Amino acid sequence: MSPQTPDTLEMAIVRSSGLDTLLRDLTERAVRAVPGAAACSITVRRADRLLTLAGSPGLPSGLDQRQYENGSGPCVQAARTGVEQYAPDLAAETRWPRYAAYALTAGVHCVLALPLAVEGERDAALNFYGLEVGALGESRAAARAFADRTADAINLALRVEHERKSVPDVRTALLSRSVIDQAIGILMAEERINASTALERLRRVSQNANIKLRDLCAELVTRTTSEDRRPPG
Repeated sequence: MSPQTPDTLEMAIVRSSGLDTLLRDLTERAVRAVPGAAACSITVRRADRLLTLAGSPGLPSGLDQRQYENGSGPCVQAARTGVEQYAPDLAAETRWPRYAAYALTAGVHCVLALPLAVEGERDAALNFYGLEVGALGESRAAARAFADRTADAINLALRVEHERKSVPDVRTALLSRSVIDQAIGILMAEERINASTALERLRRVSQNANIKLRDLCAELVTRTTSEDRRPPG
């Protein structure tokens, strides 16, 4: 099977409606891109515990969770140490005996776990599962290449998601600054005081009345505007 084209993961970011959708799409693409992989999952540490952020269809239920509960397994080891972990034959594996026994009952005989360099996350890994002994042995280079691109895609998606969330905050901040400046101007004109004195007076009233400065200024601007528009007489 041929590797993903250079723009495939970037296009996935554009098409995805959020990070969750992107991660699910990445695990499905990983299975198609890495020969011998029957399933794939993404492990990340959140709130001081490891969890699976996404898994491809066909991922045996509980396969990752059993590792997290025991604190032992190839995915846990790769995420914690930042070192690739490969178990070509779980029946002969001695590093994680309890996990190996559970995986074998789920039909998994081969596991490859690759660390992911994800911004803001201490531990992360991309995990591949094979149903045959040695199924992933000749695909490790392809898996590593996909893991590198996956980390880049996740980091880009995280930045895009952060920027999308910050836009309303920036807009609110700009509107707040605008209404405060208008209120300062009104006080300067009415009271014949300078800008710093007007701002200090507004802050004092805001604190004494237990009203947000932005809301107090908005009320002043609205009231003044309404009075200016009122017909004479």
